[in-house]
Amino acid sequence: MNTDGKEKHKRRPRYKGTHPRHFHEKYKEQNPEKYKDTIEKVIRKGSTPAGMHLPIMVDEILDFLQIVPGQKGLDCTLGYGGHSSRMAEKLQGSGHLYATDADPIEIQKTRGRMKGKGFNEQIFTAINTNFRNIDRVAAEFGPFDFILADLGVSSMQIDNPDRGFSYKADGPLDLRFNPDQGESAAERLKTLSRDEIAFMLAENSDEPYADEIAARISKALKKKIPIETTSALRQLIEEAVESLPEHRILENSRKDAVKKACTRTFQALRIDVNSEMEVLYEFLSKLPEALAPGGRAAILTFHSGEDRMVKKMFRSGKKEGLYAEISKDVTRASAEECFRNPRSRGAKLRWAIRQS
Repeated sequence: MNTDGKEKHKRRPRYKGTHPRHFHEKYKEQNPEKYKDTIEKVIRKGSTPAGMHLPIMVDEILDFLQIVPGQKGLDCTLGYGGHSSRMAEKLQGSGHLYATDADPIEIQKTRGRMKGKGFNEQIFTAINTNFRNIDRVAAEFGPFDFILADLGVSSMQIDNPDRGFSYKADGPLDLRFNPDQGESAAERLKTLSRDEIAFMLAENSDEPYADEIAARISKALKKKIPIETTSALRQLIEEAVESLPEHRILENSRKDAVKKACTRTFQALRIDVNSEMEVLYEFLSKLPEALAPGGRAAILTFHSGEDRMVKKMFRSGKKEGLYAEISKDVTRASAEECFRNPRSRGAKLRWAIRQS
């Protein structure tokens, strides 16, 4: 800062070519309020602007939750605040929306974003905690008339190479929702045997090349070859798939097989690092007691393991008399939404209504 109290001017990030390619260069996309035209252009092309997250199936979720002024609700996965802002609008200034998020970095940004939209402390409260702690949140602020849990990873986390969530850009192999807690993905791999890695890949992402990928990772670790970055892990996955005989390739091409194997491997490792399945089970077990009588819960899942667990727990809850009604089938994003937001393609929505 200058001596006259004015903040020193910062030059925009420089980049090669006519368009920025890397996350930190896309300064316009990361300033949606200032560069609205750029944001709209990116979305029209079917892409997600860097540093943003487009909420999925908003209309379908709101249609089910039937939010009215005066109610009390909980968004279990705040993220960018897309769902929260739309739910808060439905309250029309009467009632309260609470939201939790395990990510200490993004929750601060979203608090400011929600306040900028007019949702102050009287209508909105963000709590930095994992949604597995829904019982504690409900004990202090509930029970809730409506609850939403979007189990997808926020685009802000995926796109930022510093977080290590994506194989598409080089960065530290971290993958933690809260980088201040637990082991990073790089540290976690060092503790697993070849069989444990293969089981993790098969269990968490149905990886068809689990044995071959696990063998490459295990071999590298035994040779003291560091796997500290996303690029290092991607290279091992590529080597594993490239070594497969042609008849083992399930995709249209070997290049496509590499891409999908990378996506599945990073997903499996992320689920393991963040104990996502254990967290989801704990959350679903506590969900009925967090709902007010007649309260509604909607859950968005993004892979088969999550959906199976939600389906099973909802059915079990209905059988036990905890839920009056549950969704018989999943709701999927429309073709129009899938084009506008490709990350919505794998989403499945299920819901349950608490017994009155």
